[in-house]
Amino acid sequence: MPKTPFHCEAIRLQFPSLNGAEKNKQPVYLDSAATTQKPTAVIECLHHYYSSAHANVHRGTHDFSQSSTLRFDAARQRIAQFLNAPEEGIIWTRGATEGINLIAQSYALNTLKKGDEILISEMEHHANLVPWQLVAKQTGAKIIKWPMIPKIAELDMPALDRLINKNTKILAVAHISNVTGTRHPVEKIIEKAHQKGVVVVLDGAQAVLHESVNLKKLNADFYVFSGHKIFGPEGIGVLYVNPKHLPSMPPWQGGGKIIEKVRFSETTFLSSALKFEPGTPNISGAIALACAIEWLESIDRDGAEKHIASLQAQFIQGISDIDGIQIFGLQKGASVVAFGIEGVHHSDLATLLDKQGIALRSGQHCAQPFIEGLGISGCLRVSIALYNTHDDILRCILAIKKACELL
Repeated sequence: MPKTPFHCEAIRLQFPSLNGAEKNKQPVYLDSAATTQKPTAVIECLHHYYSSAHANVHRGTHDFSQSSTLRFDAARQRIAQFLNAPEEGIIWTRGATEGINLIAQSYALNTLKKGDEILISEMEHHANLVPWQLVAKQTGAKIIKWPMIPKIAELDMPALDRLINKNTKILAVAHISNVTGTRHPVEKIIEKAHQKGVVVVLDGAQAVLHESVNLKKLNADFYVFSGHKIFGPEGIGVLYVNPKHLPSMPPWQGGGKIIEKVRFSETTFLSSALKFEPGTPNISGAIALACAIEWLESIDRDGAEKHIASLQAQFIQGISDIDGIQIFGLQKGASVVAFGIEGVHHSDLATLLDKQGIALRSGQHCAQPFIEGLGISGCLRVSIALYNTHDDILRCILAIKKACELL
């Protein structure tokens, strides 16, 4: 299907939250790695669902339920197509965090034993560390840190061969870092892990927006992402499980819709991935996420990424003459720039930027071990999306310089 040529101004007009009455008073939103703004297509999709045939799914025989079920099931098919993954491995969650917790409390809890090791990169979001710490305490397994090279904020790849051993059972790593935008060599990581029989969990929360993910080719055992980071609504996410792992994964939560038979003496469960979706699902969220993906895939994504890369280059050039500027783990062409200014606290700078209408992130970015590994207490993060403009970047640069003068 031919793509719509990428034109930033035309794209931006589709985001109501970014279009103020006066151009110079429009917000400069540079926190898309935290969550993306929503296009009109997704907003209208949610409105249409709730104002048309809204009903519970997989239960009723009436027209409302049948219509809702068809749209809900089509959304799952759309996700499978988007990831190039078998549909039977797609599970709806509330987001990437819940997806990783599900893996930990179902697969890991029932396969790990005392002395087993879970290898986790030093560059992880807390969502891909804390759930593993919890299940390690439950099973007697050990958490092993896979260190990074702080100077370049990249994983120490030679260390991987030394760290994987006969006790290593799970390796957890982000596809792309939420702090620095570092794209890890996940293809090589998965290959090395699988050669030693190690299961790989990939956090794709930052990746699905910026590259086409082919899970059949990638061959990850588990993959998670959140809808709100890819123009969809909050409260909906996706967990992909390689179907070969489903038999060793009991239900994580109990409830209706996941059972074959219920008796007071015993309950038997479905064998499919649907055993992980008890109760009424986030129907509107799933449908709207599929809509968000349809919208994204109608756009020239290569053109969008080139535009984002040009904004990143503009930003880096614009701040390069600031005294004491530090950029952490710079990844050329990425959507993220993590930076700090010597002698200026990141929180103070972010507050002054907010007063000038610039929205970006400061702090530890839910990645305390990563930030501490860089030898800092926190930093600022500019995260760019396809709706940002060169004027956004210029206003941000000028606001930073003005704030530095005040501080």
